[in-house]
Amino acid sequence: MSRYLLGIDNGGTVSKAALFTVSGGEVAVAGRKLSSLEPKPGHAERDADALWRSTAEAIREVLAKSGVNPRDVLCVACAGHGNGLYLIDKDGRPARNGIYSTDSRAQDYVSRWRAAGVGERALPKTAQCLWPGQPNALLAWLRDHEPETLARARWALMCKDYIRFRLTGEVFAELTDMSGTSLMNVVTADYDDSVLELFGIADMKRLLPPLVGSADLCGEVTAQAAADTGLAAGTPVAGGLFDIDACGLAAGMVDERLMTLVAGTWGCNLYVAREPLIDKDLFMTTCYAVPGWHLMLEGSPTSAGNLEWFIAEFLGPGHGGSAYELCNELVASVDARDSRLVFLPFLYGSNAHPAAKSCLIGLEGRHTRAHVLRAVYEGIVFAHHWHVRRLLQFRPPPEAIRFTGGAARSDVWVRMFADCFQIPVEIPAGTELGALGAAIAAAVASGCYADYPQAVAAMTRVARRQEPDPAKKDLYAAKYARYLEVIQALENVWGK
Repeated sequence: MSRYLLGIDNGGTVSKAALFTVSGGEVAVAGRKLSSLEPKPGHAERDADALWRSTAEAIREVLAKSGVNPRDVLCVACAGHGNGLYLIDKDGRPARNGIYSTDSRAQDYVSRWRAAGVGERALPKTAQCLWPGQPNALLAWLRDHEPETLARARWALMCKDYIRFRLTGEVFAELTDMSGTSLMNVVTADYDDSVLELFGIADMKRLLPPLVGSADLCGEVTAQAAADTGLAAGTPVAGGLFDIDACGLAAGMVDERLMTLVAGTWGCNLYVAREPLIDKDLFMTTCYAVPGWHLMLEGSPTSAGNLEWFIAEFLGPGHGGSAYELCNELVASVDARDSRLVFLPFLYGSNAHPAAKSCLIGLEGRHTRAHVLRAVYEGIVFAHHWHVRRLLQFRPPPEAIRFTGGAARSDVWVRMFADCFQIPVEIPAGTELGALGAAIAAAVASGCYADYPQAVAAMTRVARRQEPDPAKKDLYAAKYARYLEVIQALENVWGK
């Protein structure tokens, strides 16, 4: 009798569910588009009940498409975007809309903490820089602007912890996710009262759930969740993991030989090592899913979400999935030497300046939609390159970069990344790598494999490899330098 593993992945735009064999074979995939709410400038929210409904619908569709008996699903695990905030009350109901990680309402709190040296004092324990989408800043903002919300709230959850709660009725906070929130001590891998005190939110400790590991069993699918999803009641559910950890596992990253790049709403660039790296010039260090290892991350919301916006606003309805093929064809039709257009991919945030906004520089009458699209692709590559260069301050270049996310399906884009980085780029097999990473956690939790290295070896593989073109090295170096010059030239414009 065949047995299966279900991985769930909630990122910035889609709720996904995917069913896998225990050897990592992808059986069926389904997704539901997520609606975002922007009640005020800088506020990025989502209806938590709608998030659950979209997830449940995706699970139900996967089971229907696969024809698999739900009782043959060995275990379920969730991955999801990190940070943001999902508050529930004592009855398990959402205390307010969920807050997404690109939310910037708490920027003033972060600015004040930085000015007062709070970030510098917290760094040896939190191992990460401060930014407004983290729950420490969001909790401080809610305390001052929505005290009634905090009065109702009983638990502070991350996205995938909320989905796991809806599956099981059990409340836990999983370590990989929580170690990226500036709410705990990454070095000790535990909560730390002194961290909360530094941010003036010591009274928020009552909201922090018990910590679990990504491959710990954290309950079973309830009768209500079974009715919602089609899963069998009693199916075990694992702790799950931060989506960057999920992508790292699905990319085969269990040691220091590789780096992983995730191109989604957020552009995440990461590697792992046994010792945590704590440095003011590093965006974030977290606890990795593999026990005893740490994940070093450089990232910002400057990635493929910018292309999604361009498609929605300028290609219009009627293209469907073919919109991406059209974009790739248009980009491929323009030689890299043919345009000096610069696009800054700052629609949802920036890695350059807190007030920086997106823009397109250098337009001429001769330019076409194809030239603009090439600039969008290149701008996103350059934003990732900025982060990768920062990581390479702390380690040697990797053997290869494993590339995940929707952009990895574009051959023209993958070549662009390889030529700019001058590092081989490998594409892992599979279409939903976040869900595969979650399924790997489910495989370890259910005893299919003894540990993550065994599970990764059995369940992951490389689909293709793109070698860099040495002849393009100087070209992309010059284009990247121009990109940086544009950012520097606008320094005095932002924030006015």
